[in-house]
Amino acid sequence: MNMRTFYYFISIILIILSMSRSQAARADWINLTGAENSPTIAEIYVFDDHVKVVLEVYFGDIASFLHLMPEEFFRDTDIELPPQAERLRRFSQEDLIIITGTGEKLIAELELAEPRLRIDRRGPFSFMRNPYTGRLATQPPDDPRVIYVELRYPFKNKPREITIIPPLDDNGSVENNIGFIAFHKSVPIIDFRYLGQPERLFLDWEDPWYSRFENPVLVRHHRYALMSFLYVEPYEVRHDVLTRIKDLEVWIDLGLRSDEYIEVDEWEPLKQRVAEFFLNRNLVLVDGVPVKPVLDRADYVTVSIQGIQLLTEPRRLELAAALVGVKIAYFIEGFPQEVTVDWELFTDQIQQVPATSFDPAGPFVSYVTPDDNIHRWVNYLIDYKIPDVEEVYVEKRKKSIWIPLGSVLSILLIVPVVVLMKKKVFHTKGGWLEFGVVLALVAAGVFLFPHARVTMSVPSFAKPKLTDEDATVVLHSLLKNVYRAFDFRDEEDVYDKLAMTVSGDLLEDIYLQNRKSLEVQQAGGAQAEVKAIEILEVHVGNNGERPGALDFDASWTALGTVGHWGHVHARKNLYHAIVTVESVSGAWKITGLELLQEERIDPYAQQKG
Repeated sequence: MNMRTFYYFISIILIILSMSRSQAARADWINLTGAENSPTIAEIYVFDDHVKVVLEVYFGDIASFLHLMPEEFFRDTDIELPPQAERLRRFSQEDLIIITGTGEKLIAELELAEPRLRIDRRGPFSFMRNPYTGRLATQPPDDPRVIYVELRYPFKNKPREITIIPPLDDNGSVENNIGFIAFHKSVPIIDFRYLGQPERLFLDWEDPWYSRFENPVLVRHHRYALMSFLYVEPYEVRHDVLTRIKDLEVWIDLGLRSDEYIEVDEWEPLKQRVAEFFLNRNLVLVDGVPVKPVLDRADYVTVSIQGIQLLTEPRRLELAAALVGVKIAYFIEGFPQEVTVDWELFTDQIQQVPATSFDPAGPFVSYVTPDDNIHRWVNYLIDYKIPDVEEVYVEKRKKSIWIPLGSVLSILLIVPVVVLMKKKVFHTKGGWLEFGVVLALVAAGVFLFPHARVTMSVPSFAKPKLTDEDATVVLHSLLKNVYRAFDFRDEEDVYDKLAMTVSGDLLEDIYLQNRKSLEVQQAGGAQAEVKAIEILEVHVGNNGERPGALDFDASWTALGTVGHWGHVHARKNLYHAIVTVESVSGAWKITGLELLQEERIDPYAQQKG
């Protein structure tokens, strides 16, 4: 057995879903409007002295943006172009118009215009079909070529509001299908939506978080400054809080040098202050009893079109947009019947806090307010069984038979009755007595058939070999046990559970490997839970080195998830390995493994097509 590859395999199991900066994770919330796949895209940013507009103009929409096209586009034509300043003035007043609350039309300045390829913004649900029409969700154009444009609309005084007007035809209808997203400084005001009419934007210069469009449809999904998430799982309750740092100024001294930014050297100390603050607030009771809170982790996060993303590298952050997610764990015995959170954090701006609970049945959305501040989860799960690690006994896979002993004895008694009949021991007319005895024995055999039974093992020389189908069942159980063992938090529990599945010679090394992996997770990764194992193929053969050992030439996938702050990130790995199993003290255990292939695959791939 190759010990190095075995440790490598176990390491993969433990960190299969570790969230890393190089691997973008997919969140469970995805914008379903399809606006991000519109032919033409507009990104609009409002800064202190100008509005910045970034366009990706689809080739089919160029007619509406003709004044922005580079002059080289017309070099071989007879078209005489007005000066660029005149073209930009006409574009600002006739095409993409931005008007302040005082009625001033801002005049655009062209900073860049060049051919590019459009950014692929498709999410996992972009490949789903409408269950009623059978059509795919909105798709970007097949032609990826666009004209990339950067425009600057300067202003002198900060406007209280602006109105954004897309290119309209003579009837006042929008000329093109434009998807847009808007930001006030670095704060997203909306998710991707369609710019299908003039839209009025109210700007809050003191706190851009509260800037908003007049149109109630134009909102962002993550618009709350404080959010509470309660995860209820076997052996653990977790309370996750997502908070905007600026709103914590009411309760704690942020200790920042600036009122606008969090500097790189302030990143870690501020995060720790925020985590410690939440560690001692919002009392959590499990079955009516307070449980000691344990800080799991705290992370800076950002809101993007794909949901919440972790920031792993320190950087300068704008205070108005800076978010921190805090995860607090409560270790319990078994599975609770009731969990409550006494939410106590409200301000004049924050009078409603989304409070979502998650259990094995799924999410339940609610809200807490100053008048109703208890977030309560109650166990309504019917016949829920806590997943556990169980030994896979060899006897359970052996061939055995049951014998209806009562029926057999009844039938055997018929033989002497028949013999006595032939010898004419009974002297009854017509043999009615003998016939009655035989009939009674047959009836007894039928009656005793389902009751008087004994089970007997087939002699060893008659037992069948472990088939590929049998091996599939055994391997699935063993792998499930290995993955599940690391779901336990207590070190002794992990060790004991792992010992049910892995040979004692390897147990200590695997356990130590797990400890190292947890150190990596605590330093910036996220511990995942494997939710599904699919055995794709298994072929059984004898191990050439150890008598009685079997080699499973197997392929399988492991799907795991990391849940935090209302989002579930999924990772899926494909494995091909030679897994050696043996009977140890009457139970199947993994005693060796040679990893042949390990590949990260798309967990959403089945949705495409």
